[in-house]
Amino acid sequence: MSRIGKLPIEVPKGVKIGFTDSVLSVQGPNGNLTRQIMANVTLDITESAIVVSRIDETNQSRAAHGLTRTLINNMVVGVTKGFQTNLEINGVGYRAEVKGNELVLSLGYSHPVNFLIPGGISIDVEKMTKLSVKGFDKELVGQTAAKIRSFRSPEPYKGKGIKYADETILRKAGKTGKK
Repeated sequence: MSRIGKLPIEVPKGVKIGFTDSVLSVQGPNGNLTRQIMANVTLDITESAIVVSRIDETNQSRAAHGLTRTLINNMVVGVTKGFQTNLEINGVGYRAEVKGNELVLSLGYSHPVNFLIPGGISIDVEKMTKLSVKGFDKELVGQTAAKIRSFRSPEPYKGKGIKYADETILRKAGKTGKK
């Protein structure tokens, strides 16, 4: 039995769960999410908890068991609390600002990088070098943060670029002069 998959998912008050035709919908104060549930697992939905169980012991069912439980838990947490990923910009002259629904990044290129902020995501900029990506869909928050980071990944010599706030950059030694 999967250690993650067998844990029940607590459903807080104010969250509505709907399950029809293998589509799970979760509605809460922050928004609503829907997801197609795999045929290898079954859901037991009560007022206060959701229990995920698998239909057989095949490898596909065993793999889907923990995954489905985690995805549903992320949906419930997202519509109640939401998710946040923090990014830092390092480098002389590198900065970010939000203009309307666009994030404008100056990253040392000959032109500014304009990034259209997807729906359901909000980006806060502090001191022009610290970004926080917030939203209720964990997958979309992570994907947006990864896309922003990909515009200028941190380089190993000086550490210039966009990195996650909790990321450590392995630094390399530079060239040494002739003796």
